[in-house]
Amino acid sequence: MGNEQTMSRRQFCGASAVAAASSALLASCATAPAPEPIIDIHQHTNYGGKRDKQWRQIGPARSDAELISHQRKMGITQTVLMPAGSPVVRPSTHDGFSNGLEGTCLGNESCAAIAKSHPGEFDFAAGEAPDLEDAAAVIEKHLKLGAVCIGEQKFGVECDCPQMQTLYELAADYRVPILLHVQYGRYNYGYDRLHKMFEAHPRTVFIGHAQTVWAHIDGACQDAAGNLYPRGKVAPGGWTVRYLSDYPNFYADLSAGSGHNALTRDPDFTRDFFRRHQDKLIFGSDCSDSAGRGAACIGWMTIQSVRQLAPSKTVERKLLWENARRVYRL
Repeated sequence: MGNEQTMSRRQFCGASAVAAASSALLASCATAPAPEPIIDIHQHTNYGGKRDKQWRQIGPARSDAELISHQRKMGITQTVLMPAGSPVVRPSTHDGFSNGLEGTCLGNESCAAIAKSHPGEFDFAAGEAPDLEDAAAVIEKHLKLGAVCIGEQKFGVECDCPQMQTLYELAADYRVPILLHVQYGRYNYGYDRLHKMFEAHPRTVFIGHAQTVWAHIDGACQDAAGNLYPRGKVAPGGWTVRYLSDYPNFYADLSAGSGHNALTRDPDFTRDFFRRHQDKLIFGSDCSDSAGRGAACIGWMTIQSVRQLAPSKTVERKLLWENARRVYRL
């Protein structure tokens, strides 16, 4: 036998135990269920930077690599990227201040490029300042290239102006939703009139987002311009609740600090709100951090709130995955 050594009974038993444990671990890994899918309908490229008074970027924004890492850490399996419109100086951008969606977010080409390089994991929307003469043509070009939504439409225009109505019809023609950032005195003015657009454009799927949408879950909200993030118990009769109840083509995006604030201010209200509108609420993150987890990431926090407050697993899966898949036809 040369230099070979004979294995003792103790060594043999020890080796056998290790082998058995390894086999069991491999078997458990092979049969472990895959993470549940989550679709995030609201993210941006080059997000989180700062600009000077000449609208030049002066602070670092989240890189594409950091964005991709962020989404994966958050547990997102599919992301819709929302572009900014063209950087222009005109009323819809508050003379340029609101360019980049009031930040440093980039436009259509940036979002489409990430989606192209990460098929199945990232999709892209199409957007443009609606008062530009070629706005509809720019958006239609990207819809033809595969955009799954029009948005984020975050511009200083009346929600029922002719230019926006052109986009509503374009969304209907291409069977994609249009996502509106609604904020008193700032973006998509006239939330109290928006229901008339639901009626005038019944083929269009509208998705409401941001401070005014979420302040008006509360029937006691009179002027959300004075309090964009109200706290405390929610009174019945809010516009947003009525819109969700009365109009089959209106949905709400749970994203950002405004969405998370609305979900957590009155947990008893939220549980019933989720139950009543389980088919009309869609998860989005709209967070600019690079953490992807913990209190620093509002998207991650919103996911935890959905899981804690959803009245059933069925409702949770609708909010985090199924509604987005259905509405966006993903």
